[in-house]
Amino acid sequence: MALPRFPVSGGCSCGQVRYTLSAPPLTVYNCHCKDCQRASGSSWGMPVVVPDASFSVTGEVVTYRRTADSGNVIAMNFCSTCYSWLWNDPQSPGFRIVRAGTLDDISWAKPVGNIWTDSAASWAPIDPTLVNFPKGPPGREPLIQAWARANEV
Repeated sequence: MALPRFPVSGGCSCGQVRYTLSAPPLTVYNCHCKDCQRASGSSWGMPVVVPDASFSVTGEVVTYRRTADSGNVIAMNFCSTCYSWLWNDPQSPGFRIVRAGTLDDISWAKPVGNIWTDSAASWAPIDPTLVNFPKGPPGREPLIQAWARANEV
């Protein structure tokens, strides 16, 4: 599927927090870490990695900082009213990690890989033709390159 025309929008369950992505993401992938499993209520989450400059938000959020499975401290941002988990601010500057399920339309956000596959449920579909990592990747570059190839960006 082709990428949509940007900007695209998303938000929380109650509508108090809205965000806009003014440019295409750097990558989209599936994450099978325990944090994403807990937050999604499923076997994986679907991060959409976007440059800081393309992300704008309205509404009040609360931030919870914790040490992730990787050992990195992440800032998890939630709606202050309905507590929908909307995005992470990772330790590395320059981008944000939006939760795909909070986009108004996720039909275009096809993942190009999987991370933390060692933590995946035994029944989780891991496509061996994608870029896959048993733990966190050493960097996002392989996932960014896979996204660029898949979407001709």
